[in-house]
Amino acid sequence: MDIARVITLDNPTRALQFVDELEGKCGPLGGATGIVTARADLGHNIRMLAHRSFLVSCREVSKGLRIERILHGARDIAGEDFETDVLPWG
Repeated sequence: MDIARVITLDNPTRALQFVDELEGKCGPLGGATGIVTARADLGHNIRMLAHRSFLVSCREVSKGLRIERILHGARDIAGEDFETDVLPWG
């Protein structure tokens, strides 16, 4: 995860904590699609959830939700970031 690598440069312990926090926040998403916000403006079935200063974007799929991207909230996010239904890892 690129975010953890960047945090590791300043604080390796915090990087591990951050990854644990993200896993704790994203783990329950598969069975709880109602806790994420629909973002039709970004693409088909795209949903978002905030975690600290980051936005966890996911897509509704047959088995629940698939994490698409984790982006810093200060980024200018557009639909082009989510054009494809299939990302390289699945």
